[in-house]
Amino acid sequence: MDTPIPNDLNSLWMPFTANRQFKAKPRLLVSAKGMYYTTNDGRELLDGTAGLWCVNAGHGRAEIIAAITAQAGEMDYAPPFQMGHPKAFELASRVAQLMPGDLDHVFFANSGSEAVDTALKIALNYHARKGDVGRRKLIGRARGYHGVGFGGISVGGISPNRKAFGGLLGEIDHLPHTHNLEKNAFSKNQPEWGAHLADALEDIVALHGAETIAAVIVEPMAGSTGVLVPPKGYLEKLRAICDKYGILLIFDEVITAFGRLGAATAAERFGVTPDIITLAKGITNAAVPMGAAVVRKHIFDTFMNGPDGIELFHGYTYSGHPLACAAGLATLDLYRDDDLFARAQGLESYWADAAHKLKALPNVIDIRTIGLVAGIELSSRSGAVGARAYDILVKCYEAGALIRVTGDIIALSPPLIIEKEQIDSLFEIVSGAIRTAN
Repeated sequence: MDTPIPNDLNSLWMPFTANRQFKAKPRLLVSAKGMYYTTNDGRELLDGTAGLWCVNAGHGRAEIIAAITAQAGEMDYAPPFQMGHPKAFELASRVAQLMPGDLDHVFFANSGSEAVDTALKIALNYHARKGDVGRRKLIGRARGYHGVGFGGISVGGISPNRKAFGGLLGEIDHLPHTHNLEKNAFSKNQPEWGAHLADALEDIVALHGAETIAAVIVEPMAGSTGVLVPPKGYLEKLRAICDKYGILLIFDEVITAFGRLGAATAAERFGVTPDIITLAKGITNAAVPMGAAVVRKHIFDTFMNGPDGIELFHGYTYSGHPLACAAGLATLDLYRDDDLFARAQGLESYWADAAHKLKALPNVIDIRTIGLVAGIELSSRSGAVGARAYDILVKCYEAGALIRVTGDIIALSPPLIIEKEQIDSLFEIVSGAIRTAN
């Protein structure tokens, strides 16, 4: 049954959207269940993006709905400043159990952007509390995406975001990105070439002085820029250089945590433990907004060893919101009971083979896969970067699949409950769209 389009589309200013283009021909989703969305004109869309990298356990899970409903009836809100509620402590403990090493203290936020700004604040304040007041510089990476807070944009390296809002925070520098079509095109899993690119951190240290640098933040797998998989040995080198100079290493795992790469975290997948991990998206299966920064024991202890009083002057009205905590606990139960991380790992090879079959299609210049993620890079039309991929997005929508594009890169990241037949269907739709997008 068709659902009417609202009378007025004009009042809503849509995020990261060409508003005029969209409203001329809107694409409206009205319901979702399992692996599928339903559009306002009654068509099913196979979800090839887990919403926005976030609905890892599939849509409309009854267990999460029941937990949110029960919590709303019991207590809708509790102030997080100088007060607490049991589920916030329980969820923090459960999240900490999934983290590698001694990453065992959790600070709740409401999004990935807030989680990143929280992590950056903690890093700066950590060094100040140790007496290293000169450590104020933050190092990001070109093509990195760390949300839309002023801190995240500053350390981020996606040029439109930075150009739109100026220099923002001072005392920022950036590592080069790891993308190289000549050396690494059509790699499955981690590419062989590029570990040496981490040595650029040594150059940054030499330029600024280690005593001025607080932290390095990277996505272990860069998602929003088009699926950039770390070269073998690259993250290990970053970890070693940070250890050498007393610099904190932050992994932005807003996308990669909770099974996307076949493990609880990318840190676990790659065997490299950072000092801080940022989380969001999959922590509640996107049912209620939530984010978190998880820190190692020695960082937390540094804050707790000072005089009595508030240790960190930071927080949000909705930190550890009761409904989000209820959703988070139910989501972690689903990940465990359905063994979804192992399921993603088991599907990885089939997924990669299906993606790489698109190699011979017109205008395909690279395919990158890891876990249940694929990046399909296309050549750009002359003078119209992103136009070809956008046309493919529209064609896929019309053919029955939801995909994501960034520039001329198609990014696919389905819910972890996807079946092999649905993988085949997804890539068949994408293949058809690529073939007809001149």
